[in-house]
Amino acid sequence: MKITVVGLGYIGLPTAILFAKYGNTVTGVDLSPIMTENLNAGYLHIEEPGLAEDLQQALELGNFHASTTPTSADAYIIAVPTPNKDDLYKSCDTAYIESALTSILPSLKKNDTIIVESTIAPRTMADVVQPLIENEGFTVGEDIYLAHCPERVLPGNIMHELVHNPRIIGGITEKCTEKAAAVYGAFVEGEIIKAQAGEAELSKLMENTYRDVNIALANELAKISNHLGIDALRVIEMANKHPRVNLHQPGPGVGGHCLAVDPYFVIAAAPEQSPLMQTAREVNNSMPAHVVSQVKALMAEQDGNRVTLFGLTYKGNIDDTRESPAMEIKEMLIESGFDVKAFDPHVASAILTGEEACEDSSLIVVLSDHTEFRDIPASYTEQMRHPVVFDTRNMVQTVSADVAYLNYGNLHTRKQAISI
Repeated sequence: MKITVVGLGYIGLPTAILFAKYGNTVTGVDLSPIMTENLNAGYLHIEEPGLAEDLQQALELGNFHASTTPTSADAYIIAVPTPNKDDLYKSCDTAYIESALTSILPSLKKNDTIIVESTIAPRTMADVVQPLIENEGFTVGEDIYLAHCPERVLPGNIMHELVHNPRIIGGITEKCTEKAAAVYGAFVEGEIIKAQAGEAELSKLMENTYRDVNIALANELAKISNHLGIDALRVIEMANKHPRVNLHQPGPGVGGHCLAVDPYFVIAAAPEQSPLMQTAREVNNSMPAHVVSQVKALMAEQDGNRVTLFGLTYKGNIDDTRESPAMEIKEMLIESGFDVKAFDPHVASAILTGEEACEDSSLIVVLSDHTEFRDIPASYTEQMRHPVVFDTRNMVQTVSADVAYLNYGNLHTRKQAISI
């Protein structure tokens, strides 16, 4: 097949490269000429295990070319951002999708397939995408085949999961579903789940909303336990011994372009029917301020003013800082007058080493669960004015014996913190 992928971000680029790796002729489209030039030269702009190797293979096969303009294809895949609008319920902004669709219209011909992978609000395919196509004189389901196929992958394992995860194919009509399923048959080995477009839209949103709601429950438990002087992590561990209980882990907040964004699309579509989702968003959005309040309390016990943040990304072992609570915490601490240093080996803008970031610091706050933070070496903490670690991710495994270690389990003890 000839495939055009519009949007070369964290999902579009891996998708384009896999289609090329499996023998299809792929044009990847992005508005950035620097990005497209770098990709054609074999240089990536995102961090994802296995992607660099697959890009080189696709280029060597001659199956992938990046461009700022779309080319004629048999199938078009739209993988552009869908941010929140700045309105009451932070509804889905479809401007990038509409722009991407408009860009392919001059190349569109009968029997082409258009697949929207971008996460979208319920009824976006029927109310926004389909009319835009049919306004050009095409009949969806007869001339053009239109489907929503949401991505369902974990950053850090995208290249594997794109191939092996089950894939939901939600067509406007049954024939649209069949045509889109045939496109993904080029490389998907996981189950192909055939659905209606609306079902596919809402299913993806509920996958992320489920996690958001359950993380909110864990975060609320952390606040309750701290207030009552109880070990929240021990409570979670014991409760999860029940065969039908699976409490999530608390953290510094929820980030990324999924969990922190997608629930609002459902809320905006049905605000009166979604009070639980709205409350979960409020709880998770409150966590950066909660972390900052704990940092202030801990720093009140010290005579220094420097705080070191370990991690700026919203999750571990990736370079993505979109909607990251760590970034919000950083800004809040700076606004509160603290001297803030950051150490993140995955973020190019965080240029300090661990030793440099910890020098003369009174507190390390672990905000991202990078593998590099499991063991905090003495060379970091011996540079500190006061060796104290507040681990919001409960992921640190070893610190030096002289380091006071705090997490959501023993935070309430303050100075009586135990060492690992």
